[in-house]
This record gives sequence, structure tokens and C-alpha cells, in this order.
Amino acid sequence: MRKNMFFLIVVLLAAVSCNAQKKYGLYPVAFYNLENIFDTIHDEGKNDYEFLPSGSYHWNKTKYESKLRNMARALADLGTDKVPAGAAIIGVSEVENARVLNDLVAQKPLKDRGMRFVHIEGPDKRGVDCALLYNPRFFTVKNYFLQPYIYENGDTERATRGYLTVQGEIDGEPLTVIVCHWPSRGATSYFRDIAGKQVRHLTDSIQKADSRQRIIVMGDMNDDPDNASMAKWLGAKRKMKDVGALDFFNPWWEVLRGQGQGTLTYQGGWNLFDQIVFSRNLLDVKNRKDYSHLTLYQCHIFRRDYLIQQEGRSKGSPKRTTSGGVWLNGYSDHLPTVSYLIKEMK
Repeated sequence: MRKNMFFLIVVLLAAVSCNAQKKYGLYPVAFYNLENIFDTIHDEGKNDYEFLPSGSYHWNKTKYESKLRNMARALADLGTDKVPAGAAIIGVSEVENARVLNDLVAQKPLKDRGMRFVHIEGPDKRGVDCALLYNPRFFTVKNYFLQPYIYENGDTERATRGYLTVQGEIDGEPLTVIVCHWPSRGATSYFRDIAGKQVRHLTDSIQKADSRQRIIVMGDMNDDPDNASMAKWLGAKRKMKDVGALDFFNPWWEVLRGQGQGTLTYQGGWNLFDQIVFSRNLLDVKNRKDYSHLTLYQCHIFRRDYLIQQEGRSKGSPKRTTSGGVWLNGYSDHLPTVSYLIKEMK
């Protein structure tokens, strides 16, 4: 029996076709912007002063430990709508350093699952990075690197977050996951367009070197699915039939524009910056429901009442850790996104 069998929930094919004899396994893949998960210690060369006990957030041990518990609770719940064992892979952003990640995976709900992480310290001035949490029973890491964000004018003074690229296997199939946190909306769209171009160049290179590689690009893109950085420069399409050989499918386009759902609010409206997009070889393009190889099955925005502000001016929005200088003991200003990969169990 394969080592991951006990992780996989058994799905009768009746759920996806008329043949009830076959069984399937689901692998949840998620992304979550953790909104400034900082420890209380200054990192040399980083502008993390607001998250020190003497800083504007009056960040202390009590707040830090509460933030860890809250994040661990939400992360452990991701994917449990369909798979009780939770997510196989979770990309995260706005994490300060490896020390924070060690403290995070040491929280009981994540420790009980043996969660590990991949992280490379990046050049961001505030000190926030991306990381990949994973369950080693289900995702095997083979290689990883941080592809830098490069300004087209050669600017090195505003160094920002690169693209954490992790290559491994799920159920014996090669999978590359690229975790991103593109330039904020404090910058013009030009800088996010650069990110889209650079990630597309990276994915083109990976797929041309090994056409078997399945690729997932995930992250806080600071753009919606129909903005140029995603739709044009990365080539993430709204409809599966339009996905070319080196393109991506973006199911969140329909979630935002077709269903009116998002992951963060701004001036009373929803945006959907937190996206997970899929290479063509992860798709059932012809709707044959042939899941003999790893295939995208479903996706959704993850919502729980505890993640939502229940009262006040921000009622209905994600419940933040701090808002207007007041510590809310919340979670994040973003909601997580979850996708499920399916494969027939042999």
C-alpha cells in the first residue's frame, strides 16, 4: 500500500461520473496571506521596528503567541471541507523569517500533522517573505530556489519579494509550486506586470526543460484575475478551453466576476488577489473525467465565521489582527483560497 493512502479520502466515482467502482484521492492545495506574522525580535537590516514591543503595534509576546495560535488554527482547517487530514501544500506570504515558521509549525494542530516548511530569506526591506508549508507524507520536496524580482531599470534600492519555487512530487508525479507576493498597490500596475512577465518566463523555462512538470503558481498577486499582470503577462485564462500549451487556467476569475466573491475588501467591494493557477497538464480540458493523472478537481474561497469581522464598520470583511491601531486578536485581512487535485487510486 502506498505511503499516502491513509491521507487520501476515498471518493466514489459516482461523485464525478456514473461508474461507482473507481476510487479517487484528493490533495488540497492552498494559499494564505498571513498578514504580518512577525516575532518580537529585530532582524538586522530590516525595517521591522513597528513589530517590536516599542513599535507602533506594541507587539509583544502575548500578541505574537496569539497570532501563532490563530494562524495555526486557520491553516490546519484548510482543505478539511473535503479532506479531514487537511492540506498537502499551503503557500503563505507575509512571514518574517524561519524563526517564525519554526514557531508556527510547532503549534499543536500543525505539529500533529508533521507539517514542514520551505523558506529562503529574501531581500524585502520590511523583512516579509513567502514560504511553502507541506505535509511530507504527501508532498516530497526535491529542489527549491528563490527567483529574484528584477526591476527593469536595474533598481536595487527597492528590492522586494522574489518567487519561491519548490519542485517535488505528489503521488509520484512531478509538481512545481511557485509562491508569489507581487508588488503592492502602493506601486503602479507596471511593477506587477513585470512580475507577471518574470514568472511567465520562469514557468516557460521549466516546462520547456521538462514537459512532464505540472506547475502551480499561487500567491497574493495584488491584482485581480482580469488585470493585465495575470491575464496578459502570466497568461492565466478565464476559460479552460483557451489555455494554450504554456498558459495557465485561473478559476478565480469566474469566482470573482461570475460569483461576486473575493478574498479581501476595499471601500466596500471585494477583490480577489489570492490566486492559485494551473498549467494545462493539470487540467481536464476535454471534460473526459479521466483522472489517471493529477488533475484540478475543484476550488473555493475558504470561509469560517471566526475569520470574519462580525460587527462594526468592517462587518463582513476578513477579521484582521489589528485595525485602526486596535488589536482585534484576529487573523488576516485576506481569506485563504483552496484547490483540490484529484487522482485515481490504483
